Amino acid sequence: MANPFQAQLLKAGLVSKKQASKVKRDNHINRKQNKGDNSTSEISKKVQKEQAAQSKRERELNLQRDEKKRQAEQKSQVRQLIEQNRLELDERGTPYNFVVQNKIKRIFVAEEMIEQLSRGQLAIVTLDEEFEIVAAKVAHQIAARDKKAVVTLHTGKKD
Repeated sequence: MANPFQAQLLKAGLVSKKQASKVKRDNHINRKQNKGDNSTSEISKKVQKEQAAQSKRERELNLQRDEKKRQAEQKSQVRQLIEQNRLELDERGTPYNFVVQNKIKRIFVAEEMIEQLSRGQLAIVTLDEEFEIVAAKVAHQIAARDKKAVVTLHTGKKD
């Protein structure tokens, strides 16, 4: 017997030879299974790494999806602000020229609107490639959501 304690138990008659061999066999099986645990632990580590990578990809995709949703909401808010607050253009009025991407554009407005545009009380904004006029306060709200939507807003500051 390799185990002196086990030998003493056999001599004392507290355990039978059958019980001792069963314990020895169980210990042998456990040792073999524990040797295999190294490979299973490596497998579990790989699985954990893959799960971590997968969750990271999912987080990134969620962030992108949230960003697209936020941008769509902002565009919707800009559209709503422009549609609710636009002023009527006067097709028979005075032309007002302004620059958009190095191109001169023209809209026709009432005489009072030209003065208000030059003083910064009104602003020109774009909606679906159409130009609209809104109050400066509304233009600031639009600029907070989408700066590209505000085409012309004169300020009292001198550069």
